[in-house]
Amino acid sequence: MHPPRVTGDPRLDELLAAVLSVAGDLELPTVLRRIAESARSLVGARYCALGVLDDDGSLSEFVPIGLDDDEIKAIGAPPEGRGILGLLVRDPQPIRLARLQDHPDSVGFPPNHPPMRSFLGVPILVRGQAFGNLYLCEKEGGDEFTERDEILAVTLAAAASIAIENARLHTRDRSVAVLTERERIARDLHDRVIQHLFAIGMALESTARVVEDPDLRERIDASVDQLDNTVREIRTTIFGLETEALPGRQLRTEMLQVVDEMRPGLRARPQIRFDGPVDVVTPDRVADELVATLREALANVARHADARAVEIVLHAGDDVRLLVLDDGRGPGASDPMDGQGRGLRNLAQRAESLGGSLTLNERDAGGTELVWSVPVGSRQVG
Repeated sequence: MHPPRVTGDPRLDELLAAVLSVAGDLELPTVLRRIAESARSLVGARYCALGVLDDDGSLSEFVPIGLDDDEIKAIGAPPEGRGILGLLVRDPQPIRLARLQDHPDSVGFPPNHPPMRSFLGVPILVRGQAFGNLYLCEKEGGDEFTERDEILAVTLAAAASIAIENARLHTRDRSVAVLTERERIARDLHDRVIQHLFAIGMALESTARVVEDPDLRERIDASVDQLDNTVREIRTTIFGLETEALPGRQLRTEMLQVVDEMRPGLRARPQIRFDGPVDVVTPDRVADELVATLREALANVARHADARAVEIVLHAGDDVRLLVLDDGRGPGASDPMDGQGRGLRNLAQRAESLGGSLTLNERDAGGTELVWSVPVGSRQVG
């Protein structure tokens, strides 16, 4: 079935259909293949390939269209980005050639490669950065690609860059959603299931103390032991949910390690809670400062607050916000940034260097609320 005519010009109608096709999916591998297929059809090429560039400018992925599986296998390893392909990498400008072999940068083809003469190469830029290139070969029904072919290919490449960016954002959003759901499950396990099991265990222990029948008391004690084992297994599951996230830095694990490290200087182990996709959205530079800030904040509580309880909340969204709350003596009437507050001044400077801020407030119920906040989209954290 042919696409409906919109402009009255068959080539422009085909361009519109190609743009709609590449924008019709959010899975990046599918998007890349659709771009190559649409480009091949749009300019009437026998062969097309989309090469994706690595950070160092080499080809990390190669999507060929027009060759069957046996032909691809016979050619062997995909190209590395030398010759004409490398020229497009070094200078991302459209290239149109009547004969590939006549260009001084041409390095020829590997064994079993089909003959190719006419060539049209077009870069794909995503947010102004080179993402990859479209390579079109063997103009069907003509000796070489035309200027209009080049214009159509360049226009499609511009639309393709938007589709690629959308697919990347979709992948990231889906990863964030998965991680957020894992955190919700872990939080529910801790806040609901474990707390209920603790309550049941305490009730059973209270009952065991007043039961006179030794056999019944032994069965109750065995049930309490089973509950303890179940709680340990659930905690292991929670730890796995909280730490087995996306590849890369595990900020939550580092924050938990700081809590363990500072625990001996405090009257009780701080309670820590994570809100949002902490590991996903926090840049490394902010993560470095967060770890140092938490360590310094807990040291201040240990030295000055005489607190019985400490609560830590790390929130990640448009900003990364660390809250440290204690029930100790409070900041008092003096300015916490003056006098003995060198540690707090350091925390403020850490936040300000990243475009953020530090505030210290006296809590209504007594104690101190420290809020350290940095916008993760700011120019400073880059």
